[in-house]
This record gives sequence, structure tokens and C-alpha cells, in this order.
Amino acid sequence: MRQTRRDISWSVREGTANSIMVGIGETYLPAFVLAMGLGQTASGLIVTIPLLAGAVIQLISPLAVTAIGSHKKWVVGCALVQACVFLGLAIAAIAGTIGTTAAFLLASIYWACGMAGGSAWNTWITTLIPERIRTRFFSTRGRWIQGSTMMAFIVAGLALKVAQDSDAKATTNATDLAANHLLTTFAVLFVIAFAARIASAAMLAQKSEPVPLPPHQRQVSMAQLFMRLRRSSDGKLILYLVCAQAATQVAAPFFTPFMLRQMNLDYGTYTALVATAFMGRVLFLPLLGRQVEKYGANKLLLACGVAMAPMAVLWVVAYDNLPALFFLQVLSGVVWGGFELASSLLIYERVIPAERTSILTTYNLSHASALVIGSLVGGVVLEAMGESFQGYLVIFALSSILRTLTITLLLPAAQHGVHAEVRPLRGTRVPRLPRAARESALREHGTPAAPEPKSWPHRDAG
Repeated sequence: MRQTRRDISWSVREGTANSIMVGIGETYLPAFVLAMGLGQTASGLIVTIPLLAGAVIQLISPLAVTAIGSHKKWVVGCALVQACVFLGLAIAAIAGTIGTTAAFLLASIYWACGMAGGSAWNTWITTLIPERIRTRFFSTRGRWIQGSTMMAFIVAGLALKVAQDSDAKATTNATDLAANHLLTTFAVLFVIAFAARIASAAMLAQKSEPVPLPPHQRQVSMAQLFMRLRRSSDGKLILYLVCAQAATQVAAPFFTPFMLRQMNLDYGTYTALVATAFMGRVLFLPLLGRQVEKYGANKLLLACGVAMAPMAVLWVVAYDNLPALFFLQVLSGVVWGGFELASSLLIYERVIPAERTSILTTYNLSHASALVIGSLVGGVVLEAMGESFQGYLVIFALSSILRTLTITLLLPAAQHGVHAEVRPLRGTRVPRLPRAARESALREHGTPAAPEPKSWPHRDAG
């Protein structure tokens, strides 16, 4: 029990450190691409197309874990390589130039390490956290992660806002024209993201590994997984998740350029909107966890699947009404928080440990392919309409229509499938971070999720 509590504490800490990297680095990749002058379409595709390359690279994960003989060592190694990507981005920001190919290559390495480490982490964590406290653990850890991501995102957004205003003032006054405070700020943020991921890797190394490799670990080929898609509970779940994400990505990658270029929001307002979605997750994750314990993860997944369908099209109605958009962002945060919690718990329930790393690695490739297809559909429509305001409204509406169609894949499972009866262990609770660590985090980060070693593109806007 003492070792379990220690592993839980380190899991919360490393998740918090990783989320700082996500909030201060990953979520600003599209904005960085815009600042480097690579265009609105490239800004949208930077969080999708590199996923496919990354998903192909991470197919080595099951073989690498077997060769190393440890899920833990593989996860830590992936985290260290992922951290180094931000050093490359910082150098590019300081140089003031980066090619589209180089930007997409760095992003591909980032996603490859995130997915490769994530599939192994998902197998490793189930050997550390007892099933009967798993719901409470993930809802508590998720709250820390979302809160930390939100705080890091806000701090980064405020810093970029100050830099943006400074550049505008310099241009107006025709002074200090050689300086580019925005790119310098991006460089500093990426260095901080690098440090946060290094810290996360160090904390991952502190956790135990009672089962380096599950007994009778076996590989499930893509063909075998495809045969299960309509026949088994794990296959049906994966089919829905892949289709739902494809529908979402028709619009999701393009919300950042829409807000920054079409709505002409400054970084301060943009940051506030995105942070509001994180706040929705932080505030409501405990309630969502209790709903899973009471009704099961299947019903929560169905409810969130239905609720997320109209999210994108609502931007068509509310784009010129900031108060309405803030309300929509709170709702979006709650819905996506519940969706991710329910889908994670169902994966742990339905995919057996001996196959988990293999299946999740294949799932990552299927998932990334779906994301790329979805984003390319959105990108083609947007390009065909000249990256116009009307083009954005069309892809938002299309995304909502496709999300609605995917709900039919959930209905049989919701009526007849198994749901995650994950109850808290009586007398056992997930510990809070030590007070000194909490106060230190507040001092350092402003007074808070593939992923998490898994990492997926930001999608809280709609």
C-alpha cells in the first residue's frame, strides 16, 4: 500500500510537469507556425499531418519494449527525446526562420515519442494502480493535469501578448525594427517546455515497475484488430474513437487560425478563450468521475459523444458574441473532459494487459490516419474557399454533421455492452501533492489533457 501511494504521488507530479510542457509549448505550435510566416493552412495542419509520420515511427514501440524488457525504460527514453524537440524549436525561433519541412519534421518526432511512450505508459500504469481506485485516480490526476496545462497556457499567452504589443509599438514608432520580441518569447517558452519535460522524465523514473512485461505478452496485427472492429467490445470502442476523432479534426486544427486571423483576436483574448475550456475540465472532472462510478463509463461516453456533436457548428452562430463563446468553451471543456475520462477507462477495461501495448500502438496509427484524413478534408475545403471566413464556417458545420453520424456506432454498446464498474477501494484515497510542492508550483507557474506521455492535438475549441 505504501508503494502504491508513492507511485500515485509521482504519477500526479510527472503528469503535472508534462502538462506544463503541453500548455506552454505544444498548444502554441500552430501560433508559432503563423508567427514564422508559414501560413494559415500550415498552422492548422502542423498538429495533424505530423501525427501520421509519428504514428508510423511509433509502430516500433512493442518490439522496442520487448527488446529493452521494460515499459518504464521505454517511456522515460521517449520523454527525453520528446523534450529535445523543443530545443530545436527554440533555436528556430532565435534564428527567426524555419522551413515548412523542418517544422513538420520536428512535430513528427514530437508526436512519435508521445504516442510511442503513451502506449507503453498505458500498460505500465495499470500495474501500479489497483482497478478499484482507478476512476478516482484518473479523475484526480486529470484535474491536476488540466489545471497545470491551463496555468501554463495562460502564462505563455500573456507573455506572447506583451511581446506582440511591444512589436506593434516598435513598428509604429519606427524604432527597434530589428527586434522581434514575439519570436524571442517563443524561444523562451520552448526552453521552459524542454525543462518541464525533462523534469517529467525524471519523475517517471522514480516510479516502480512491478511487472516490466505482462506475462504472455503478444502482438495483435493490424489485420487481427480490423477483424475485431465490429465483433468485440474492444474493437467497437476503437472504431468509434477513430471515427469520432476524424469527424472532430475536420474543424479542430483550424480554430487557432480562425481566432487569430479571421476574428483578429489578440493573444490575450485567444488565451482566455482556450483557458476557459481547461477551467471547465478542472472544475467538473470530480463530478464526471462520480458519474462514472454511479452509471458506468459507457453511458458517460455516449452522453459526451452526443453533446460534442453540435459544438463546432455553434461557433457559426456565436462567433461574434464573446460572452457566448466563453460559455461554449466551458461546456466544451466539460464534454471533452468526460469523453477522455470515459474512453481511457474503457480502454483499460476492454483491452487485456497482454495485448494492450500492441493494440494501442496500432490504434495510434489508425487514430493518426483518421486525424489526418479529417484535417485534410477541412484543409481542402478551406483552401478551395480561399481561406475565407465563409470557408471556416463551412468546415465547422461539416464537422458537427459528421460527429452526429458517429454516434450510431455507440448505441449498440450503450444498450448491450459492458460498462466500467470501477469503484473506489474503501479506506484508500488518492493523495494530494505535498503542500510544499503545491506552493512551489503556484509560485513558479502563475499563482494549473494521446496524452500524459500520450499527447493529442488540442481540440477544446469546439
